[in-house]
Amino acid sequence: MNRDLIGNLAWGAGIVALALAASFARREGYIDTDMVNRIVLGATGLMIAWQGNRMPKTFVPSACGREARRVAGWSMALSGLVYAALWAFAPFQVALIGGCGAILLGMAVTFGYGFWLRGRARPA
Repeated sequence: MNRDLIGNLAWGAGIVALALAASFARREGYIDTDMVNRIVLGATGLMIAWQGNRMPKTFVPSACGREARRVAGWSMALSGLVYAALWAFAPFQVALIGGCGAILLGMAVTFGYGFWLRGRARPA
């Protein structure tokens, strides 16, 4: 089986198991609903950071593609870490708006840099 597929399946199973454990703890009265949301969404941010960290490590034959993956990896890793940190420490509304904004900014940087590289590579 592909190594990346195993990692993705492990993250998916881990987040589902974490969500089930947090729901059980909420039902038993150990934590509240806000904490369940923060735990699951913080884990999602860490998964995005992990995916961003893996992006530059995959083989791409062209130099332009490697450059795009490096920038995309950095932007997604940093935005995932900001997302997870906001869900861990910020008030709910700040975490919601700031976390989504961080992910959207990471995506915008990735798309913008890709379009910039594409425009630079076109013949004059």
